[in-house]
Amino acid sequence: MIHETIEGFAAALPPHGALMGLDLGIKTVGVAVSDTFRSVSTPLQTIRRTKFTADAVAIEALLTARTVVGIILGLPLNMDGSEGPRGQATRAFARNMARRIDTPIGYWDERLSTVAAERILLEADTSRKRRAEVIDHVAAGFILQGALDRLRHIGAAL
Repeated sequence: MIHETIEGFAAALPPHGALMGLDLGIKTVGVAVSDTFRSVSTPLQTIRRTKFTADAVAIEALLTARTVVGIILGLPLNMDGSEGPRGQATRAFARNMARRIDTPIGYWDERLSTVAAERILLEADTSRKRRAEVIDHVAAGFILQGALDRLRHIGAAL
């Protein structure tokens, strides 16, 4: 089931269990996972995209292996908050995944997540080659951590 708001996503989740963050790109999907208490996001891997079915199978395998109870998809918005073609492609990916799995899916604004990931990697003096290898799943980690922080805030408000 797809949830448009983070509050709706939070309501659909069990009290504990890992979440997965996805940074959906044209050529790759960056993957990050949280701990079961949803406090820390950890970049996991980058999946090289081929076709939807193969991408979905790889994601489903990670869902099972990591006992993931929810997925946060980075939603690429323009700087003015509008949604362009990449945002529409992300929503189509979510709809296709929702037909295959029962795991709740939510969106998180991913503006500047790749910029933040690049900055962290540069500060860590990571080589250009290594940055290219890890940038997508590090960006997924930023997306997921933002959502985790908001979920924690929602939980504290209840």
